Amino acid sequence: MAADVKFLGSANGVESTTAERRALYLKLFSGEMFKGFQNNTIARDLVMKRTLKNGKSLQFIYTGRTTSEFHTPGNSILGNDQKAPPVAEKTITCDDLLISSAFVYELDEVLSHYDLRSEISRKIGYALAEKYDRYIFRSILRGARKASPVSMSSFEEPGGTQIQVGSGSGAAADAYDAAKLVTAFYDAAAALDEKGVSQDGRVGVLSPRQYYSLIQQVGDNGLVNRDEQGTSRQRGNGIIEIAGIKIYKSMNIPFHGKYGVNYTSAGKTVGNTGDFVEAALEDASDATTGINNDYGTAAEVASTSCGLIFQKEAAACVEAIAPQVQVTSGDVSVIYQGDVILGRLAMGADYLNPAAAVELHTTNSAGSAF
Repeated sequence: MAADVKFLGSANGVESTTAERRALYLKLFSGEMFKGFQNNTIARDLVMKRTLKNGKSLQFIYTGRTTSEFHTPGNSILGNDQKAPPVAEKTITCDDLLISSAFVYELDEVLSHYDLRSEISRKIGYALAEKYDRYIFRSILRGARKASPVSMSSFEEPGGTQIQVGSGSGAAADAYDAAKLVTAFYDAAAALDEKGVSQDGRVGVLSPRQYYSLIQQVGDNGLVNRDEQGTSRQRGNGIIEIAGIKIYKSMNIPFHGKYGVNYTSAGKTVGNTGDFVEAALEDASDATTGINNDYGTAAEVASTSCGLIFQKEAAACVEAIAPQVQVTSGDVSVIYQGDVILGRLAMGADYLNPAAAVELHTTNSAGSAF
């Protein structure tokens, strides 16, 4: 005869299913948290960065080339008659305050068995840093499509460069072809050399899928630094250089009209549930609320763009308020029985020297200047 079992985990005697028989048992915390999409922000250290104080914008001065001539004995030396070198300016304005915030209810903190505040603060920091990278990369892309700010008659200064990955009619899949990427890097290095751009601080930024495609193909031909193997190679800086250009990976470069690449857009048939990691480009022109620099609309940026190669003078960012986190306290906490965690940042970015910016693109259709 079977015993009449009483399931101690059941609520109100409801115990027909396994879930009901275990309803009151404690859910133990594993000690781990599944963190959302986190990406390394890299752009801030790859371009010129200046601190903005007691002003709304920062001025950068361009000087073009000048001329030389042989001296005629007896003639006075009073400067060249072309009034060279030509001079132009670039002004970068600080955008409005960028914020990310969350309210933490004190009772939730008391009942929670994990640290809410540190996790929320971390995610707020990621949100600010992601925007930071995206706007700097969009500024570099904009510069690659621009002519030089120096436009004095008879003095031609080089502008930006756009290089097709592959040749002929091309295809979107060329963006992942290691051999074609390597060729494009050498073309970019030659273009930068021809325009007199310094070799110091040259970098390339690709999407992760491009990066890993590249290191699988070029690991044995001398392009990978033999001192940068194993885990170091996988972190994103393993390919030390191609043609003197150090390579990074980022999900924040505009790639074929979006940020990031998922299995589907990379032409893969492997299942990939959801495509949140492949975010659509947002409008971020100077007509957008809160933005004072022109990072382009989604339509302007969206193109066949698939990578950036640049030297640190290609763009600059100005910071009035560096990324920081603030937390309420005192009377505010008493009134609301909780605290607001606020991350804030005041920055602006724009291209500086178009000659130092190169945009990689697939197919014969390069993006237009904006």
